[in-house]
Amino acid sequence: MDTGGSSLPSGPDGVKRKVSYFYDPEVGNYYYGQGHPMKPHRIRMTHALLAHYGLLHQMQVLKPFPSRDRDLCKFHADDYVAFLRGITPETQQDHMKALKRFNVGEDCPVFDGLYSFCQTYAGGSVGGAVKLNHRLCDIAINWAGGLHHAKKCEASGFCYVNDIVLAILELLKQHERVLYVDIDIHHGDGVEEAFYTTDRVMTVSFHKFGDYFPGTGDIRDIGYGKGKYYSLNVPLDDGIDDDSYQFLFKPIMAKVMEVFQPGAVVLQCGADSLSGDRLGCFNLSIKGHAECVRFMRSFNVPLLLLGGGGYTIRNVARCWCYETGVAIGVEVDDKMPQHEYYEYFGPDYTLHVAPSNMENKNSRQLVENIKVKSLQNLSRLPHAPSVPFYERPPDTELPEEDDDYDRKEERLESDHLNLDTEMGELKHSNEVIWYPDRKSIPSIQNIRPKKAIGEAELKDENQDDRKEVVENVRCMDIETEENLGSKSSEPVLVETDQPRSNITEP
Repeated sequence: MDTGGSSLPSGPDGVKRKVSYFYDPEVGNYYYGQGHPMKPHRIRMTHALLAHYGLLHQMQVLKPFPSRDRDLCKFHADDYVAFLRGITPETQQDHMKALKRFNVGEDCPVFDGLYSFCQTYAGGSVGGAVKLNHRLCDIAINWAGGLHHAKKCEASGFCYVNDIVLAILELLKQHERVLYVDIDIHHGDGVEEAFYTTDRVMTVSFHKFGDYFPGTGDIRDIGYGKGKYYSLNVPLDDGIDDDSYQFLFKPIMAKVMEVFQPGAVVLQCGADSLSGDRLGCFNLSIKGHAECVRFMRSFNVPLLLLGGGGYTIRNVARCWCYETGVAIGVEVDDKMPQHEYYEYFGPDYTLHVAPSNMENKNSRQLVENIKVKSLQNLSRLPHAPSVPFYERPPDTELPEEDDDYDRKEERLESDHLNLDTEMGELKHSNEVIWYPDRKSIPSIQNIRPKKAIGEAELKDENQDDRKEVVENVRCMDIETEENLGSKSSEPVLVETDQPRSNITEP
């Protein structure tokens, strides 16, 4: 399999990569409600395919440690996080005003275990970033993540917590520049908005023209202030096929990598851009979708792969299984092995599905014009900008064997957040993440091309005197050896004997 590029240090053959895969067996139990198109069960189906294809043995399989309030508040407002933590289906009728304020309702319903679900998928994405920062893997995968619509103070588009922003903030502790690439059919508006005024994060989104989030994702939306030209939007019309998509994706992303030279890449692999998706209107094959993963992998830059949209769940599982194989460096057989969800994939029981014969409304001229305009915007970027660090927060450390688990947990419970609303600063222990006062900023939908949305910047107070170690991922080995011989692919979780690291208080 030709992947292009040279190998990472862990892959002398130019193909193999050290991959860390995050999965919580409980994630498939969460249920948005009857008739809702978002189905976390697709993550369990994906995992079953990985187990029975034998891919789990070729990765480090980890159970993410759930993100705490303080972790989520690195981006989200503390009152919004408190709302998510406290709301339940039984109590939601008593909080109608808050439901409206935080945009929780029909698209983003309240369901049993909502907050635990948010903690789980956010923990996997941040955990992947931690692994990459510590150079313990080349590629990290969290198919439960990639919920790119969530905003600082509200839910949106089936997304409650923006795990992508949280993961990028973690990566920014070690890397001057981080690239975010989005191949979901919907525009990654929540991530773009978070980093719209910074030159430390570049966001690139390939999505449906017009989208379902009016006012975002226009080709003219290019960033603001220091972030001008660091947002790149590639709007596409219905029916785009593999050839047209790659005609745009490869030259644009090659130029982005050449000019921006990121230290790490986050790739959101939303599968609703596949042919036949319940909510999508593109015509990509699984191999065409995975070619984006293969191409970004070839640059040998630390890579975080996340899920996202995808509503024909049998095809979502097919896609993310195949893309896991691409990440590892193996070609997965088209013939599907027997497993507990085998009947979902009839009548062919194959991994790949043929694209439909729908019309491609992206004419050659239209695609060429988009490509030219995108490359023109990229030509205005300074080459590999030397972005100065603010005072850098301490690294998130991995578990240490001599930590006292119970005493650390007790300290975490007593640690409080302080919100200075007048200055628009979220004071989180010894770390300050600055956002302009939300009320003073025009809506992103009403600004084009000059938007002004808060920049996620990292600061730290009294670095020499105070040290904080925030543990975002508690790794648990997942033994899969016995599962492959049984019908069930659910792993047996064996907790490591390493407790989580301490948080050193002043």
